[in-house]
Amino acid sequence: MKILRVPPSRRVWIFDLDNTLHDARPRIFPSMHEQMNDYLRRSFGLDEDGANRMRSFFWERYGTTLKGLTRHFGHDPRRFIRETHRFPELAGMVVGENTLHHALARLGGRRLVFSNAPRHYVEGVLQALGVARWFDAVYTIESTRYRPKPAFNGFRLLLRSHNLEAHRCALIDDMPENLSAARRLGMSTVWVSGEARRPHFADLRVKSVTELPRLVFRHSH
Repeated sequence: MKILRVPPSRRVWIFDLDNTLHDARPRIFPSMHEQMNDYLRRSFGLDEDGANRMRSFFWERYGTTLKGLTRHFGHDPRRFIRETHRFPELAGMVVGENTLHHALARLGGRRLVFSNAPRHYVEGVLQALGVARWFDAVYTIESTRYRPKPAFNGFRLLLRSHNLEAHRCALIDDMPENLSAARRLGMSTVWVSGEARRPHFADLRVKSVTELPRLVFRHSH
């Protein structure tokens, strides 16, 4: 990995949030999908089946429902994220690992979060996980001017905003398309996945972020 050629104090670890730092699949994603379906039903007069198909199509084609809605229908992104990321019981919905903060503490250098979710949600999840203090900055959908990963624009804005060089950075993410974009920009890449294979877009594969410090140490020696 390119990042391992850089002194530990100058490394920058860029973490995705959902299904990377926590598991959003059991509770948060089902609620989020229902909120998005409700938004689509109200906006387009769809039934549940139609809303689910539209959301799934935009997710598969663009990586986010928001990108499809803004590109094809000119929807206000601020309204969309306000109406689809309401989690009054968020702390009880977050599924994380107790050892996550130990793993983050062991990584030398800076740590950032780069998520396609809105800031209020990202900060709420980090607080619920008890790891907010370990991150130097949080970069969200608002920070990218509503142009989410894997678009290069968001990555470049992040690098410029924090005066970073790509070769000093590693993206840790569960989405292959995001890792492919980061790799093309010159970043190192870590795929969070339960799959056994390590594909071309990933320098490392981990089942959990908690494995990362051990693997980094092993590959550094």
